[in-house]
Amino acid sequence: MGRVFFDVETKKSFQETGGKKEDLVVSCAAAFSEEENRFIHFRDNQVQELIENLFSASLVIGFNILGFDYYVLKPYTEKDLFSLPTLDLMRELQKELGFRLSLDHLALENLGKGKKGSGLDAIKWYREGKIDKLLEYCEYDVEITKELYELGKKQGFLYYRDKIKGEKKKVKCLW
Repeated sequence: MGRVFFDVETKKSFQETGGKKEDLVVSCAAAFSEEENRFIHFRDNQVQELIENLFSASLVIGFNILGFDYYVLKPYTEKDLFSLPTLDLMRELQKELGFRLSLDHLALENLGKGKKGSGLDAIKWYREGKIDKLLEYCEYDVEITKELYELGKKQGFLYYRDKIKGEKKKVKCLW
């Protein structure tokens, strides 16, 4: 299937699950298939289809997918998600810097645009039945991740802002 970028949203918050990622429950997901050159939406009853897409990908790319998304998907499959060929942008940048950067921070510093909400907003939209808004939010996060991946690959770095001095700095992108 080629490379797939993806993101998962949940029905519950960490506070509601006592911090257990596996208990968060998928509300929706969005993926971008490079092979098909399109976004694909998955609702909570289509998680198996998402997992099949991930396992058919040559590379799965996301932001914090090793620390979040795979754990959320884990109860839905007996397959080892962590065995997938994976590029986690947050993890790669954290290796270079020694600390984590948020997707919103990187989007603002490199693309001049921020996210359209937060994970807590996504939970609220799910509970309010605003599924179209939820899917749009999730797709936009995938779009930002894809754009950051492409920019980092093209120029070999991404910008971030030093929190202490407020200076704009570069972090190497080794993907």
